[in-house]
Amino acid sequence: MEIFGLPIQTLYLYILCFSGGIIVLYILFGDVLEGAGDISPFLDPILIFAFMTIFSAAGFLMEYTTGMDSIFIIAISAAIAFVLDAVLYLFVLIPLSQAEESLVYTDESLRGRVGKVIIPIPDDGFGEVLIESVSGRIAKSAQSFKGGPIEEGQEVLIIEVNENVLQVVRLEGL
Repeated sequence: MEIFGLPIQTLYLYILCFSGGIIVLYILFGDVLEGAGDISPFLDPILIFAFMTIFSAAGFLMEYTTGMDSIFIIAISAAIAFVLDAVLYLFVLIPLSQAEESLVYTDESLRGRVGKVIIPIPDDGFGEVLIESVSGRIAKSAQSFKGGPIEEGQEVLIIEVNENVLQVVRLEGL
């Protein structure tokens, strides 16, 4: 079968090379198109490029290895690409997007948490507090909320966060 004066195998190979090259460029410069997937999850560029790559690879391989009709091969290749694209979306992209959101913390989310002083906080000075969480440890600069020194190893309660500095009080002194 010929399309646009090219054998179908050559067309599959051109599409495969083009979509593979676009995927490499997307990996390198993907931040430019980052919001494109927010319109619709199925318009995510990585899904479109993956569909093109899988479709052309399956079509190319089936054209060379089977004696089936080209129209039938196009239908089978599209079905294979759709199924694998759905698997990619459901089992890779969705979990990755949820994992990224769960690792982020804000200053407001630190209020009310308990930490441990790892660098002593002097009177009217700065020290450092270590906060443990499910996703890891966070070490932040800290200052005494009431004034007065806080020794190393002391557990503290985070009252507020001002300009990325924790305002803390001794946990036992509440």
